[in-house]
Amino acid sequence: MSNKSWGYIQDDTFKAPEFVVHQLIDIVSKNGNLLLNIGPRSDGTIPDEVQSVLREVGGWLKVNGDAVYGTRPWRMYGEGPTKVASGSFHDTDTATYTAEDFRFTTKGGALYAIELGWPVSGEAVIHALGTQTPGMQKITSVGMPDSNDALKFEQRTDGLHVTLPARGERKFAYALRISFEGGMLPK
Repeated sequence: MSNKSWGYIQDDTFKAPEFVVHQLIDIVSKNGNLLLNIGPRSDGTIPDEVQSVLREVGGWLKVNGDAVYGTRPWRMYGEGPTKVASGSFHDTDTATYTAEDFRFTTKGGALYAIELGWPVSGEAVIHALGTQTPGMQKITSVGMPDSNDALKFEQRTDGLHVTLPARGERKFAYALRISFEGGMLPK
């Protein structure tokens, strides 16, 4: 959680909740696990700033946890222009994610496309799910884990176009639950 140390130090700075959520999503989409290191003070208390970050991440997981917990990777981990910095202690070198960045997970016959930024236009475009993509099946429904409402979508040659609802209280990243004809994921 710290930007400066593996343990507690005075005047430390900490990763933002959005950064931790994005890091978690990217790692899970690649079949990995995220280990968070929390350095308590000498009296065992957790710094308030760390508690705040953990609460924010927990709030995001409460809404979008279906796209993370018990999931498996899809045939590709994601799409988008942002490149993740590799190597130890380079996590903070990754550029800010955009609304063109998606990460994919699967669970129970559904594909989750997690958008790492909110599109200004209100439309998400997932190029990997276009009708020209080899092996792509027809999409039958698109929804969000925090709503029972179906979203308006169109599967075109250039990708899946989804009309998003009002942003509301949604923060950090936005999971879309996608179902396919026959209930089978594209291979």
